[in-house]
Amino acid sequence: MSNADLKPIAPPAARRWLGMTILLGPAGLWLVLLLVLPTLVIFELSLVPGIRPGDVVNPSGLGNYWRVFDGINLRVVGRSLLFASGTTLLCLLMGFPVAYWLAQMAPRRWRNLLLLGFILPLWTSSLLRTYAWITILRPTGILNTLLTTLGLPALDLLNRTPAVFIGMAYSYLPYMVLILYASLEKLDRELLEAAADLGANPLETFGRVTIPQTLPGIAAGSLLVFISGLGDFVDPELLGGASSMTLSRLIYNQFLGASRNWGFGSALSIVLIFAVSGAIALLIKYGDRDARPS
Repeated sequence: MSNADLKPIAPPAARRWLGMTILLGPAGLWLVLLLVLPTLVIFELSLVPGIRPGDVVNPSGLGNYWRVFDGINLRVVGRSLLFASGTTLLCLLMGFPVAYWLAQMAPRRWRNLLLLGFILPLWTSSLLRTYAWITILRPTGILNTLLTTLGLPALDLLNRTPAVFIGMAYSYLPYMVLILYASLEKLDRELLEAAADLGANPLETFGRVTIPQTLPGIAAGSLLVFISGLGDFVDPELLGGASSMTLSRLIYNQFLGASRNWGFGSALSIVLIFAVSGAIALLIKYGDRDARPS
């Protein structure tokens, strides 16, 4: 065999890097173009005094970030946190029993079908689901018609805070159930039986065995619902009315509303991005450690 017949063989490290580049390159390029670059553009806009000649804007630069701590803006941020945290708590309280029943008690041959039925509303538009709740909750809607038929007083829910919680919990409950189901399905039943043999009552078994084993799923589901609720625009806008101004609506007003202050809107967006990123980083770092049984 001559030297011309010998082909150079790439070292293992080079082949590994080449394979990673081929596999991850398209996804990495997609993320850079549609996530990293737009975020950098938003950050740049948050520091620029004006967007177009003739724009009337408030002081920009770092002053945009200080405006987040103004009294009226802090109330908007607090309301958004209230809606997101309240929705997370409602979804956890309602979703955990459902997920536990699906994962541990429902007939195995029906579980996939039951899960499909539970997430079926997600196949429709979120806007249509919200309008459906308007039809149910309005003063002459289905709920009040049923209540008056039963001789009960009608409820004034639409354009109020309870309507926002109802709509948001309905929108995000399937996500919580799916994540909790995946965690509860892996529950070690031998530990439950061992706790019962050692004299633990059902409440103690739930607190000392079930919760520690499913804590990563609880944290992941709660984080997903909280992040989604923090950026929800449709439910607070349509179900809460003008008194339910949220962070997403405030950002919308800065870009497309009457305010037209792109610098402040970009600063609000960056603050929201960093808050969500910090929450995800904390979950990744401490989630598994906190999930260890005591």
